[in-house]
Amino acid sequence: MGGDGNRAYGHRKFTRSRSHFADRITADGRDGWPVEAGRYRLVVSRACPWASRAVISRRLLGLEDALSLAVADPVQDDRSWRFTLDSGGRDPVLGIRFLSEAYDKRENGYPGGVSVPAIVDVPSGRLVTNDYQRITLDLATEWTALHRAGAPELYPAGRRDEIDQVMAEVYRDVNNGVYRAGFATEQEEYEEACAGVFRRLELLGERLSGQRYLVGDTLTEADIRLFTTLVRFDAVYHGHFKCNRWKLAEHPVLWAYARDLFQTPGFGDTVDFDHIKRHYYRVHTGINPTGIVPLGPDLGGWLSPHHREELGGRPFGDGTAPGPVAPGERVAAQGRPA
Repeated sequence: MGGDGNRAYGHRKFTRSRSHFADRITADGRDGWPVEAGRYRLVVSRACPWASRAVISRRLLGLEDALSLAVADPVQDDRSWRFTLDSGGRDPVLGIRFLSEAYDKRENGYPGGVSVPAIVDVPSGRLVTNDYQRITLDLATEWTALHRAGAPELYPAGRRDEIDQVMAEVYRDVNNGVYRAGFATEQEEYEEACAGVFRRLELLGERLSGQRYLVGDTLTEADIRLFTTLVRFDAVYHGHFKCNRWKLAEHPVLWAYARDLFQTPGFGDTVDFDHIKRHYYRVHTGINPTGIVPLGPDLGGWLSPHHREELGGRPFGDGTAPGPVAPGERVAAQGRPA
């Protein structure tokens, strides 16, 4: 992932390696990669929270026809992300069996991990970027000519300083914090990371007790980044990563906030709990050596009323909700909106 396919371990502390391929696809093509409908393919795993950001952003902005989507098998083998969900085990557009093939075309013998999200140049088959922190910001700001009519402003210019500050705190303590707790190899390291997760969640709960969204009265990139961790919290982070001070469903504010987003078009309709659970419990053999995937938790609560609309707010600002999910991209119903 921008998480699991791209991690490095020291003897003591979990550290996340930086994205090695950080070219940007921009309106002016200054890195050699101009925005162009149909030229690029977004490769994701629905299990990965970092990749799920890009899936949500792409759908909210209406970029489905401009940027095609490849979904990797949630269970990797020793060659990392593979296209075994597709007929013949090959991606139908790129013609490759493993995402690593696109990495190899970009840099032969690249020693780093093969991570998602990744954007691949279809004509050449070369990886363009695996910069999970930048991809969604560029989708929001550089791809505007290809946005759908009514697309929301996910990274509005007037709010970027505040959004950046909130996202930095969420990344350090929540997005990455659950991994630091989960992959800790010493008690003190685990306790520090776990305490940091819940300290930040409590602060976020206070922030969200009086406002519907993290920044302003509309959805922004900050909400997307928090959501992709919250939606995995009870299913994998609470047990598998030992972040078990309390469950998301036990925190009234954050649980209502997460349900509000889940029930918003573009969020819950991209979530695949089956992929999420199978990836974490089967791939992380150091944490779960048996590979047994738990049956729970019950997913029915995700569709229960949240009443967050009473706080006001306009999810899409002056824009509109995205339309129905493209037929080839629908996720089987698992407690999410049908």
